[in-house]
Amino acid sequence: MQRHRSRKGTPGIVEVAARAGVSPATVSRFYNDPEIVRVETRQRIMEAAAHLGYIRDRLAGGLHNRASGTMGLVVPTISNTIFSQLIEAFSSRLQLHDRTMLIASNNYNEALEVSIIQSLLERRIDGVALIGHEHAPEALDMLSVRDVPVVTLWSYREASALPCVGADHAAAANKVTTHLLEQGHRDITFIFPDLTLNDRASDRLRGARAAMSRYGLSIPDNRLIRCPYDVTRAKAVAESLFLSPSFSTRVPTAVVCGNDVIAHGVMYAAHRHKLRIPDDISVVGIGDFPGSADIEPGLTTVRLPARRIGEAAADMLIAMSQADTEHVPVSLCLETALVNRQSTRAHSMPGAPKSANTASAESALLKSTT
Repeated sequence: MQRHRSRKGTPGIVEVAARAGVSPATVSRFYNDPEIVRVETRQRIMEAAAHLGYIRDRLAGGLHNRASGTMGLVVPTISNTIFSQLIEAFSSRLQLHDRTMLIASNNYNEALEVSIIQSLLERRIDGVALIGHEHAPEALDMLSVRDVPVVTLWSYREASALPCVGADHAAAANKVTTHLLEQGHRDITFIFPDLTLNDRASDRLRGARAAMSRYGLSIPDNRLIRCPYDVTRAKAVAESLFLSPSFSTRVPTAVVCGNDVIAHGVMYAAHRHKLRIPDDISVVGIGDFPGSADIEPGLTTVRLPARRIGEAAADMLIAMSQADTEHVPVSLCLETALVNRQSTRAHSMPGAPKSANTASAESALLKSTT
């Protein structure tokens, strides 16, 4: 269909109004508050806009009401599946309310997050969602001075200074660690990322330590290994563990991974070194990310309600941005759930004979280190 444009090449509300046979003010009212415009008039305006190819300029309208219709979302990474479900749910929920999303990644870098927030503010966002509770004071000050609504996602803390929507990550790690302890495991290795600018990992490690403490245990330094949220790196870290002399002489019976991404890498390394899961070693993750149910064997993990977090955060930001008076949102903690699959099994008590598979695996690993 041929579209008719103004001399500048972009149709405006004047052209739409002329074609619909109404005033430009009526067209403006339709886009700002369609319910006050009669149904027949709305239909004529929509048909005229479609014919002309008119697209509403939210920023131009926002010069009057300060609303751009855009929310910002800043995540630590978009290179894997950690936040994919949350991002999708957040975006879809905004679309239901005729809003859109600007997304950026800070790569776990506070300085970069400051520049991202500044860039979002230059685009006059109506609100911003940040992952976690640890952020540069400069970034939060910029948002506060401009009275831009802020919600933190993914992690819930009762004492959070900002409204938050998320899960209790300490409780999540406590659940998977307790699951292994209840199965009789006592020699457990923990593979977690660097805790810098990652309060989720800090909370999870705290929860794991609390579970061990209830059983009178601690996490020795040689059983706490650092690894980023990356499958390839996790596989390499696990291979180094499996090939180390200390592993050959004292084999941990289970591995708690900081999330499912690390757990997948550990499982790939175990398969390569002929360690059978869960017969020779049990593996657990946190997150229940895509692929965790389909990997062989299925990964035992804790399901984080990623989609519900994204939806609830979008609803909260919209409510905060629309409030005419001071709005005090209520933070929301969403439940996690242990998903018991096939990557764990009960461990026999000390002194029980080893399975043939475990013995052969340990023998092969011992030979490979000599």
